[in-house]
Formats: sequence, structure tokens, C-alpha cells
Amino acid sequence: MQSSSRMKVALAGAVLGLFAAFAGPGSTASADPADPADTTVGEVTGFAADGAVYRLTAGHTEARVSFVTADTFRIELAPDGKFTDPTGTDITLPQGPPPATRWRDLGDRYELATAKVTLRATKSPLRFSAVRADGTPLWTETQGLTWNQDRTVQTLARGADEQFYGAGMQNGRGNTSHRGKTVEVGVDYNWNDGGHPNSVPFYLSSAGYGVYRNTYAPNTYAFTEPVTTSAKERRFDAYYFAGDGKDALKDVIGQYTRLTGKPFMPPVYGLEIGDSDCYLHNANRGERHTLDALKVADGYVQHDMPNGWMLVNDGYGCGYENLAETNTGLAERKMKLGLWTEDGIDKLADQVKAGQRVAKLDVAWVGDGYKFALDGCKDAHAGIEANSDARGFTWAPESWSGAQRCGVQWSGDQSGSWEYIRWQIPTYAGASMSGLAYTTGDVDGIFGGSAKTYTRDLQWKMFLPVTMTMDGWAANDKQPFRYGEPYTTINRASLKLHEALLPYIYSHAYRATKTGVGLARPLALEYPDDPEAATEAAKYEFLSGEDFLVAPVYRDAVERDGIHLPEGTWIDYWNGRVHEGPVTVDDYSAPLDTLPLFVRAGAAVPMWPGSLRSYQDRAPGAPLAWDVYPQGTSSFELYEDDGVTREHRAGKYATQRAEVRAPESGPGDVTVRIGASTGTYTGKPGARPYAFTVHTGDAPGTVKLDGRPLPALASRAAFDAAGQGWWYDRDERGGVVRIKTTALSTDRAFELRLTDTSAVGGAVPGASAVLAAPTGQELGAGTPGTVAVDVTAGTRDATDVRVSLDAPAGWQVTPAAPIARVPAGTTRRVEVAVTPAADAKPGEATLTATARHRAAGTDRTAVQRFAIGVMPPAPTADAWASDLAWLRATNGWGPPERDRSNGESGAADGHALTLAGQTYEKGIGAHADSDIEVYLGGRCTTFTADVGIDDEINGYGDVAFSVEADGRVLWTSPRLTGASATLPVNVDVTGARHVRLKITDTNGSKSGDHGDWAAARFGCA
Repeated sequence: MQSSSRMKVALAGAVLGLFAAFAGPGSTASADPADPADTTVGEVTGFAADGAVYRLTAGHTEARVSFVTADTFRIELAPDGKFTDPTGTDITLPQGPPPATRWRDLGDRYELATAKVTLRATKSPLRFSAVRADGTPLWTETQGLTWNQDRTVQTLARGADEQFYGAGMQNGRGNTSHRGKTVEVGVDYNWNDGGHPNSVPFYLSSAGYGVYRNTYAPNTYAFTEPVTTSAKERRFDAYYFAGDGKDALKDVIGQYTRLTGKPFMPPVYGLEIGDSDCYLHNANRGERHTLDALKVADGYVQHDMPNGWMLVNDGYGCGYENLAETNTGLAERKMKLGLWTEDGIDKLADQVKAGQRVAKLDVAWVGDGYKFALDGCKDAHAGIEANSDARGFTWAPESWSGAQRCGVQWSGDQSGSWEYIRWQIPTYAGASMSGLAYTTGDVDGIFGGSAKTYTRDLQWKMFLPVTMTMDGWAANDKQPFRYGEPYTTINRASLKLHEALLPYIYSHAYRATKTGVGLARPLALEYPDDPEAATEAAKYEFLSGEDFLVAPVYRDAVERDGIHLPEGTWIDYWNGRVHEGPVTVDDYSAPLDTLPLFVRAGAAVPMWPGSLRSYQDRAPGAPLAWDVYPQGTSSFELYEDDGVTREHRAGKYATQRAEVRAPESGPGDVTVRIGASTGTYTGKPGARPYAFTVHTGDAPGTVKLDGRPLPALASRAAFDAAGQGWWYDRDERGGVVRIKTTALSTDRAFELRLTDTSAVGGAVPGASAVLAAPTGQELGAGTPGTVAVDVTAGTRDATDVRVSLDAPAGWQVTPAAPIARVPAGTTRRVEVAVTPAADAKPGEATLTATARHRAAGTDRTAVQRFAIGVMPPAPTADAWASDLAWLRATNGWGPPERDRSNGESGAADGHALTLAGQTYEKGIGAHADSDIEVYLGGRCTTFTADVGIDDEINGYGDVAFSVEADGRVLWTSPRLTGASATLPVNVDVTGARHVRLKITDTNGSKSGDHGDWAAARFGCA
């Protein structure tokens, strides 16, 4: 339940946000409640040309067209003939000399042109349209520019298949098309689904153009037919960008960020996860001191988990003490000091000199509009740089165009839940369409959350460039090691994968400084011709760079459906299974430790090998690894510098190009050429060893380094012990060739040649068998049972198939008998005897099935992770629902409570259960939407309870209760409000194995949706 004080704060913020949206800077509120009269620009009465600037007069109104580059131009309109520019030089940057232009009068229109784009100005009345140099249409006004005292509107024709993106950070939206939707751009303190913090007055179209409204005023974009885009000011000022070719959308983003600033280059520690809390007089944690942050930092060290920086004063009213000593302690633990600038940046110089390297700005920094926020971002960024040799690194919850050049855009304070994960997935990839290269949200929010949602949220956010975990507002601290096993081990693996991928991520950060395109991307950006990319089919997935496709799990489930893979070959990162796109993947097995993750064939991914906790663990001359998925001709350019200082701006950096040549499919040689590292920087190694994993699916005949054979090694142990050589590991991800070299000069190119092997997928594509496991399998702790595994042969028969299971420690597994043959394309079910450990915890357990077999004349291995349920003992007598083990317990606010009302975000902070004045000793207090699952094992016959909204809610709330058993709805209540009478429940659950008790919101507002399952009891034999 949200407390009444918190709801009042939220309501106040919503009202403020609404006011800001309707009365932003530059707007004039109408005294008349009716819409003010609109005026549309009339007939052209005058024309003048002055180099690349053109003026068109229509009575008292004047329009001005300024060509900025060959593909960028600006249109301004002053209804009274007097031009104004409220943003001045705040946002747009100098663009150099204007391009050569030409114009002609064609009678009914003027044409103003560069070598790349032509703007047509129809005379009667004045209407604009833009085409490329070859005449290809970009956009057309269906009505002239229109204004009233409150707003100015442009009206454009919408193409039959035209899609729209952008508008900054739009929560729950953005990586699929805005077509048919209305998007608000303005100050917004709604940080949940549907909010729009960090708005940007820029959008782009699949027709190949983009528009930036040069203003501080709020905007509204209705991508309907026709398209109407308005700003709440009595002036018009917009820049237009004309893209070209297959990468037109990227080109437009590049032009927009050339005008408003390219994304900044973060320090490498900024790409590691950060930790945030208040460590001085924390009301939620008791008395604390700033140096207590070091105890938390020790937790990362002791649990071998990466962490790059810590905000030590993140909380209203939280100050700091012993700053220099705190910084020294963090540095000893390989972390940087960060501070929240709640009270401004007057002390920033001294703080930076004491060691501060991260500055987080407050929502209050938005002030009356956007200039204050933008200036705060720029000043904090500059303040770090003016007082140290470090790069500026800031975070902001509200910003505007131009903020991409000085900081990370963060989506604000949210509560961890499955719903939170769901709507965040499209948010950050969508923001990249507006040149925001670094956007993120706190791992599992700052309120609520659970061990499972934290683990799932962390998994996918490791494929964003930046993220942070915050602790001070939740009932319990939220570091990734707080939940115990298996969560700690899974979270460590996620963090370390991100750390290993930092060369890939850092290289993309450098690219963003050149192109404006961030790491997290919608599918539509890379696959603009894919008809599914703009639709709901791709909403809950994104690309991390060009090479990784990430499809997060956003429900309490162990499978993921509806994963859209675009055209091309995609490889499952975990087991090497090959998928040919376009295709939709359903029933993807995703136990808690598995993020649905695919790699594009042709990828060459640079990585740091080993198990690093910090970038500082990299010694000079440490190995560099390349993870290669050979198909056709492909390449990747690695970027390196010192990672911390600003010397790269003076040219002190190096690039190294990997080029791969392989067959498009099937057998052939594979060549990997690593070019010389070009450039220099402080700490650059003169030589280093290299490691390669080349995903061929078939062993090569030889591996040669610059024409000289490398030794073939017979086992993993021999490979690990050798100074250089190669080994084919049939058991790893469909079969990979592992190669290692001794230290090689970074100033010289070298070439690896793998002979008689194949492109990714093997010499006979699809020959290998694949594995699957039926869902819903259950075992009892300490009880013998069987686990089914389905073996499906590929394009060739699978022979001598031997299936084994890897299970948690303490479990007993008896291998299944071998199968002589599984004919091509057919499936054979294998049952493996398994006995879980007697002390196995109820809930989900991960098993890994392995099928070693022979197909197409080669020994092969298929691997699949999957989840099974470990069930607690079924009740043998009547049982209170609050006394049973809960297999799931999702809740709309904080955790559901046993024998208490639903409280705040703690596990036992509720009050006595009370309905209509009656107090109950037993029961469950929950908050919509809530879902609690118990295991009955068919032993019970009845479920009884009294349900309603707890008295402490004081009459509000609006919910419905339901009881489900084994996928069937047994009972649903009518709508109940805080004024409803208590409703008795008596449901027949005879034979049910699993029962779910659900509470759902019924009016679209979850405030006060606090429902009680009072005296909830199962009648069992």
C-alpha cells in the first residue's frame, strides 16, 4: 500500500507536471476557457535571398529559411515579423560555413536547394515541403503553419507506411513506432509507464527525415493522419534533417547530434555498475555515517562483484562527512566517489578535489523549465573536469535536447516489479532514437522489488551501457549480494559478463561520439525494412550494438515467447543453437539464470578474458579475447584509450580492426585478421597475448598463425597449460575452436587461418540435434522422480545419443540408457531418474541437459538449460494459507504480508488484518496486482476466506479477487471498493495441485488497492 503521505507527494508531482505541460516557458495561458482562434499563414507577399538564408513574407508574418549544412536546414516563423530565439546558444552548436545554395521561382512556388535537399515553398498560401536532390519526397505540409496565442502547429501528410520515433525518453514506448499515437514532450514527474521524463523535442520518420523544434516550450506530437506537431509558444522554430540510404535513420540521428552535440565519452568506471544510498543519518536505516559506505563496498569485494562507483549521500537531507577519507577507502576497493547535488553545485570544486568523480543532479534542477536543468548538467560536467584530470560524468532525472553531451539520463524513482521490467525494456532503446546514448533506471527500482525481479532486471540491464542500484528507500538494501543463493551467484555472473564485454561496450561509446547512436537500439534502427520491427512484435526486445539481441524475461516465468529475430542468422549465446531469421521464437527456455540472448552471425566481439571485478584488474599487456561467429565478410573496430583522463581528446587513443572472412554457410576456411593497433595512449601495451573462440560447429584441419601451424591440443587441460595452440571444444555452445597466442606486438597485424572448417552452424547446417524440456515438470525434495528431455534430430540422423543432466549439488542423477538412433527431424523423449537433495528449497531449480551424439559424420554436443519446480510437502491436514510455502508472491506494493495487512516496502511492516471492524489473527495482506501461489498436491478440497479492502485504507481502493487452480479460474469476486461489505469465500479445490490467489485492480488506479485474504484456510485430508 502507498502511504497517504506518499500519495499526496505523488499527486502534487503529477499536478506540477500537468501544470508544466500546459504552462511551460514561452507560453501564454488563455483567459478564455474556449480554445483561442487559430491563424494560418497566408499568401506569400515578399521574397528575399541572402546567401544561404531566405525570407518569405506573408503580410505581417515572416518566415526565414536558413541552410545549415547540405542536408540540414532551419525554418522559423514570426507571426508579427519579429524573430526570437529563447534557446540562444544553449542547445545548438556552431556548424561552420553554410553550404552553397541555389533558388528559383517556378511561378506557383519557390525552390530553395542544396546539393542534397530541396525545400519547396508553395506561394498561395505559404506551405512547405521537402524532397531529396533526386526528387524523393521527405515531408509535405497539408496546411500552412498555424498559430494562436498559446501554440504553433505544423501539419504534415502521413505516408501509408510511415513510422515515427523519438521524443526522448518515453516510458514504456519508443523502440516501436509512435504511428497513430500522441506523444507529449515536456516536464513530467510521472516516472512510471506512460511518463516522459528526459523529453527531447525531436522526432524522426522512416521516410528518412528528422525534426528538432528549437525551443524550451513543451511540445505535443500527434502522429495521426495528418500529423500535427505543436509547441506551446507563439513562434515556430524547427531544424530539419534529410537522411539517405539504408541507414537514413542513423544518418538523421548523426545530423541532429552534430547540431545539438554528440554524446559524451564516459570514463570506463562509469560503464561499470554504480551503487547509491544515503550514509549519513539515514531515516530508513538508523544512524549511519559516510564511512559506512566502505562496509558496503567491502561486500562487493568479498562477493567478487564488479562495482565502479558509489553515491554516498543519495537521499533528501543527506549530507556527508569525512569525504577525503571515504574517497581514499573507495579507491582502495577500486571504486570512485560520487555525490548527489541536492543543494546545487556551489561546493563541487572542493568535492572534486576531495575525490568526487560522479555527480547526480536532482529533479529540482529542472526548475521552471529546461535551461536550468541543461545548465546544471553542463556545469556539473565542466566542474568535474575543471578540478581534476577526469572526464565529466553526471546523472539527471529530467533534461532536454543537448543533455546527451554532458550526462546520463535516468528515468527516476520507481518500484521494482515485473511490470517495472516490462515497460522499461522499450524505454531506453527508444531513447537512443533521440540521440540519448546513455539512459537507464535503477536495478529493481528504489522501492519494492524482490530477489527474482532484481535478478531478472540486472540481467538485461547489463546490456545497457550504464546502470545503478539504489538502496535507501527500500525495506532492505539492494546490492546484488543481499538475497543469498542462488541469486548471488547469478547476479555475479551477469555483472562479470558485462565487465568482460567492456571492450565492446567502450568501443560503442566511442562510436556514439562520432555517430550519435548509442549502444541500446530498437530493431527498427538496424532493420528498417523489417515489417515487424516497428510493431508490438519487437516491443520487448532490443539490440545491444549491432551484434546482440536481448529479449528480457518480464514475467514470473521460466520461458519467453514472442522473440522476433530479424533477417539473418542468429546464434543462441548460451548453447550455440542457430536460428534463421526472420522468425519468431516461442517457448525459449529461460530459467532464472538465463537471459534470452542471441548473437548476430558475422559478429567479432572483443572481450576481456578471465573473471574481472574491476577494469583496474587489467594489468599492462593482459590478454585480449575475440569471440567470433564467422559468416561471410565482417569486421569490428576496437577502440582503446587510458579509460579515465581526457587525453583522448588530444588524439591519444588507438584503434585495432578485426576482419573475418568465412563461407556464407557450410564448409570452408575461416580467416581472422587482427590489424595493427593504430595510435598511442598512456599505458598502451607494446605486446599482448590474444585468445579466440571461433564458433564453427566443426573442428578445423589446421590452425595457422601467419602461415605457421599452431599446435593442436587434445584436451582443455592441455590447452590451459600451453603457451599457445588450439583445441576444438565440441561441448561448448555447439562447438568452438579455442585459440591462444603468446604475446604479439600490438604494432603489427597478424592473421589466423582455420582450414577445412566451416561458417557458424557447421559444415552441414542444422545437422546437430537440439534439446527441449517439457514445461511444468515437478519434483519433491528428497523424493525420487524423473525428468523428461526431448531430443530432436536435425537435418541428419542422430546416433549413439547419450543424455545426461547437470543438477544442483546434493542431487542424485542416474544417466539414461543410450539411444542408438533418432531419425532426422524426429523427436525422442528421454526420461532421466533424478532425486533432489532432501534440503532442496521449494521453488525453481535449474538443470542442464547435455546430449552427446554423432551426426553427419561428426561427434556433436547439444546443450539446454531448463527449469523444474521443487515442491514443498503437500499439506496433510487443514492449513492456513499464510503458513504454507509460497511458490510465487508478486505484489503491487512491497511484499504481501503473512498474518498482517500489506504495509510499505518491508516484509513485516503491516498492521493487524481488519475488515469492517473485525480483526483477524490469520490471513494474507496484499496490494493489487497480487498473485500468490501455493502447492496443495491434490490433498485439499476447500478454500475459505473473508475478503475485502482493509479498514486502514479509509474507504478507497477498487479491486477484484480470484482463485485459480492448475490454470483454471474457479471463482471471481465482484468489484469491491473500500466501502464494500466483507465478502465470504468458499471454493471447491478438490484435486488441485497448484492454487493461485489473485487480486487485480479494477479502475486503473492502484492507490489504496489493498486487499485482505482474511482467515484464508485450506481444508485438507
